[in-house]
Amino acid sequence: MTQKENTWIKSTCAYCGVGCGIEARANSHGALEVRGDSQHPANFGKLCSKGLALGETVGIEGRLLKPKINQQDVSWEEALADVAGQFNRVIEQHGKEAVAFYVSGQLLTEDYYVANKLMKGFIGSANIDTNSRLCMSSSVAGHKRAFGADIVPGCYEDLELADLIVLTGSNLAWCHPVLFQRIREAKVKRKSKVIVIDPRYTPTCDIADMHLPLLPGSDIALFNGLLAFLSENRALDFDYIETATEGLDLALATAFRFGDIESVQAVTGLDKAQILAFYQLFAANEKTVTVYSQGINQSTSGTNKVNSILNCHLATGRVGKPGSTPFSVTGQPNAMGGREVGGLANMLAAHMDFDNPKHTKQISEFWQTDSLASTPGLKAMDMFNAIESGKIKAIWIMATNPAVSLPDSDRINTILANCPYVVVSDCMDDTDTLRHANVALPAQGWSEKSGTVTNSERRISRQRRLLPSPGEAKPDWWIISEVAKQMGFDYAFNYQNEADIFREYALMTTLGQERATSGTPKHGIDALCRPLNLSGLTGLTAKQYHQMPPQQWPVTTYSQPTTRLFGNGEFATPSGKAQFIATDYRPIAAPPCPQYPLLLNTGRIRDHWHTMTRSGLSPRLSEHISEPFLALSAQDAKRFSIAPNALVKVTSRYGDILLRARISKECKPGQVFAPFHWTNCTTSMGKVDTLVAGHRDPLSGQPEFKATPVSIEPSPYQSEALLISQDKNVTASLSAKEHWTSQRTHNGHLFRVTSQRPPEQLHAWLAGHLARNQSCDQGKGQQLINIEVNNESRYALFQNNHIHSAFIVSDDLHNSDCDYLYTLIGRPLSDPLVQALFTGKAPPGHQHGRLVCACKQVGVRTIEQVIRTKSCCSVKEISEATQAGTGCGSCLSELQLMLDEIQVKQV
Repeated sequence: MTQKENTWIKSTCAYCGVGCGIEARANSHGALEVRGDSQHPANFGKLCSKGLALGETVGIEGRLLKPKINQQDVSWEEALADVAGQFNRVIEQHGKEAVAFYVSGQLLTEDYYVANKLMKGFIGSANIDTNSRLCMSSSVAGHKRAFGADIVPGCYEDLELADLIVLTGSNLAWCHPVLFQRIREAKVKRKSKVIVIDPRYTPTCDIADMHLPLLPGSDIALFNGLLAFLSENRALDFDYIETATEGLDLALATAFRFGDIESVQAVTGLDKAQILAFYQLFAANEKTVTVYSQGINQSTSGTNKVNSILNCHLATGRVGKPGSTPFSVTGQPNAMGGREVGGLANMLAAHMDFDNPKHTKQISEFWQTDSLASTPGLKAMDMFNAIESGKIKAIWIMATNPAVSLPDSDRINTILANCPYVVVSDCMDDTDTLRHANVALPAQGWSEKSGTVTNSERRISRQRRLLPSPGEAKPDWWIISEVAKQMGFDYAFNYQNEADIFREYALMTTLGQERATSGTPKHGIDALCRPLNLSGLTGLTAKQYHQMPPQQWPVTTYSQPTTRLFGNGEFATPSGKAQFIATDYRPIAAPPCPQYPLLLNTGRIRDHWHTMTRSGLSPRLSEHISEPFLALSAQDAKRFSIAPNALVKVTSRYGDILLRARISKECKPGQVFAPFHWTNCTTSMGKVDTLVAGHRDPLSGQPEFKATPVSIEPSPYQSEALLISQDKNVTASLSAKEHWTSQRTHNGHLFRVTSQRPPEQLHAWLAGHLARNQSCDQGKGQQLINIEVNNESRYALFQNNHIHSAFIVSDDLHNSDCDYLYTLIGRPLSDPLVQALFTGKAPPGHQHGRLVCACKQVGVRTIEQVIRTKSCCSVKEISEATQAGTGCGSCLSELQLMLDEIQVKQV
């Protein structure tokens, strides 16, 4: 290994729950290079577009660099004293239930542990909940009911060992791309079958042998029907059921309400032949993995949906066995880690429970506290409702953006605006939530943090420090510990580093576990105890912690983890047997009605992440889909007079927003889809969770994000503009007549403006605004150029012969040749691309166009040219010629669509 190669540092990706290993190093220009870690068991070197672009998201721009009180810079001493003092005063005057923490799957396990310890162990309230409530809590509740503990039994290898893979409520191709790659490759090698169950036709369907586009919310009917079919057709594993489970009779009695295909068809809207084919495949394939995610969890019946799936696996003995298991895939990099250390309001640390006196006694003694919370706290939506009612007076929000991500987000913003005391720990200096903060605390971001995360297959990986922290940013665990000390709990929070915290957490997982390792005959919970056991990691030295390899828990011996759980038919319930749960079907909470005739489904897109505070910093990730959009069917577009690319007003009972129409085959008539990533920082009226109600699952508290009744109508405009500028605050003075979205681009920012003004008025207004507010030196070295080309007005402001700002205004820009604008900022006047601004046509050599493949940075024009000039007949030929699709593969479906469209036009 050369000296240069030896500079690569192993860490873990910051995005989804796949938990991909990465290697990174700073190059000679100070930029962070990132590549996949070929030795990491989660990804074996593969990365998706977001992971590959991580190096573009770690700059100092937009970072929160100093603590602030009421938007004024202060010292850390002042900020910590203010937070501790205010929390103590609120507790003294209103009681411990008047304070709350709202935390995040973006925190590392060590951060999570300390936050939970402070709130539940020493403040004495369980009012700490996490944004994992929004994505994983239904799986948690389902696992606990069935297995006795929040356990994902399988591992990623099972995807490659299965003969049948059922993907339900999961657009794996875009949300967990590396797992999608593993399935796609296994499908070729093993000839495994793939079934996708989803109301939408997503890119995941490209590898499906069968797509079941069931009606939203009807999953329980489908899986109850499956359980009944298995029983009727003698496909149950009665030996397993007898020795390893309880409660089948009641579950079957409920399932038999869908004991015939016609009843399943009536609720799901599926074709009878499709239903029967799915049931027969499931019955015939012993090695079946069912992967489920937010389409199952984010529902008012999410917990029952989870258990309806688990029932089918328990009935066939397919739990925790090679290639045969149910598999919940998490949304965030450390959603699992947060669940382990008690980040949810209704759980204690180390998978211990409030209703178990042994657990509460063990924790109190371990933490040396007599203030341990005795009852569960408020779940996310209840927590914010309690702020609204005045019961909670102070909240500390860490590493998340609830002003955007919670349902009915306009109301959430009003709640935060009226909360007496709001503390926000974040790495960015401007988020919707931070705008409500009385105190802002600069936290380290990914690439600066050090600790551990746990992925969807229970694999603990190290996230290592790659770069120095900008400004005065500190680790979250340090910030929490310092506040705890100033609140009077210094003896319990004297950690020197994150390794100290991890060892304490690992030791906590051993409480009450003696029976599990003493050779006592195994029976029930006293034998199995808690599967979460890290006894093999309690003695790590600082060096061992730093070098710790990725490993799945339980870990009773260092580097010899258990990969699968429950495969022997022993579970963590009091009886030691898994529990069937009767899961009755209930319709969605708010069905469509004449006033709101369409059903809105929300979710993610390929290249962005949550509320874009990280992914939005990467220019390439913003190029594929640059505006918030509404996907709808051609039938609904015709019905509501929506033209392609038109601006659409979308309205629910809770508000209205503006989205760009995308007419496609992905949605069935009566259903629409919109991504939730855009915020008040990146759009004027495109924040999707404005529309979503606060309806939630009664058991898990998880909100319904997949079924919101809405209406749509065209939103007329007279002009549009594309504007690039080095100034990110261009939109600050736009009027109510303009709707805008913004994104990062090369050396600056790009804005899309849609206006009710005529084109000439919008041009004059934008030109005047830039002239008055541009951030370059007034007068000296400046040059302004205005020109009319092809009925479009074009403007450029140069500073020292290089573009500082520019825009194009027209009555409709969607068919204009404008893609080159992304790269203009900072280019000299003589550059051919700058000249294109004034000719209206990109130079012949510029073949990039809108980005299609973010991994290999291949644009639409390059792909179109290759298809035509090389007469490509397959996606494989396009990939060989351009490298598009050879990275994470998420763009392969788009390549196929482009190929189909061009071939149709050539006929």
